[in-house]
Amino acid sequence: MLKVGLTGGIGAGKSEVSRLLVEHGAVLIDADRIAREVVAPGTPGLAAVVDAFGEDVLTEDGSLDRPRLGSIVFADPDRLAVLNSIVHPLVGARSRELEEAAAEDAVVVHDVPLLTENGLAPLYDVVVVVDAGPETQLDRLVRLRGMTEEDARARMAAQATRDKRLEIADIVIDNDVPLEELQRRVKDVWDELVRRAQASPPPPSPQE
Repeated sequence: MLKVGLTGGIGAGKSEVSRLLVEHGAVLIDADRIAREVVAPGTPGLAAVVDAFGEDVLTEDGSLDRPRLGSIVFADPDRLAVLNSIVHPLVGARSRELEEAAAEDAVVVHDVPLLTENGLAPLYDVVVVVDAGPETQLDRLVRLRGMTEEDARARMAAQATRDKRLEIADIVIDNDVPLEELQRRVKDVWDELVRRAQASPPPPSPQE
């Protein structure tokens, strides 16, 4: 098994890269999706969030009001740290369960938005960073996700700097390009990941 950490700044196009890697055969463990699951209605995770932030972060049907919570934490690093201290351990535990269920020869891609911020690079055999310039990120967030420019800039500022992400990268995918070129670049990266997976030593047997 090759454990790949995939990350990138908000708006860099990481989700598209993860989708393409799945098409090539990767097993995807999506931290964002798991983060939503662990704070679904009725979960201990949601109860802990409400204890920390109050019932104002719930919608009328009792689910988490993610835009409301986001507007609180991305403007306040201390509040963001509180949220992370609740959600990240739950995400980590579920991610390990999914990884253990994958085949021994799989290329397992962990899509982790905050890989850099949380110092998680040592957990992976390979770190892949999807990179785009800040103006590209801002344009995508405003034009494609409908954010205000102020909200988009606040979310970008709450993340690690571009330089910090690139420092931990084993492989960088430049996504300041059209989709067709991105597809070609991801295919090249996939071929490299498969090569590394095949070169990796097998895991030790239980007797060892």
